[in-house]
Amino acid sequence: MVRRPVAWVVALVLFAEALGTAALNWFLGVVVDRQDMSLAGLDPDVMSTSSKIGGVVFGLYFALCGLVALLVALRDRAPAGPGRVLLISAAVVHALLGAATWGLVGPTAFLYMVVVLALIVLLLMTYDGGPEQPADAGSGTAPGSGAGGDGSPVTPPAAPTAP
Repeated sequence: MVRRPVAWVVALVLFAEALGTAALNWFLGVVVDRQDMSLAGLDPDVMSTSSKIGGVVFGLYFALCGLVALLVALRDRAPAGPGRVLLISAAVVHALLGAATWGLVGPTAFLYMVVVLALIVLLLMTYDGGPEQPADAGSGTAPGSGAGGDGSPVTPPAAPTAP
């Protein structure tokens, strides 16, 4: 049963973005290589190679973010540790790219970046640690044993007395 489909959507979008980013940068590298033209004195081979390397690096980055989102979907738990940091960094990257795409590419690309940013933030905010559990589950105490569901005593301890 799929409880929160947002993680599946984020994983699918990030995997598609990884493939698209790598393919676009590879294509641009091939175009620069075949044109054999210099831009402001830069070597075309260096521009072609750096475009291809950048595409592969960003493609792997978005694929890794997609893998984290897929693990969140499979486990139905919030991302923790490096996975959470990776998703936060992906949200920041999409915010920065969204700010740049409005003027350079147009409103459609800006809208795409904002939608992906919103999906990543929604993923980070909606997963709060998994499904709700009853108060006595996992506490190690039997019901009615004098302890609260979280392992704390029902009554507070006595106040310390002065010597």
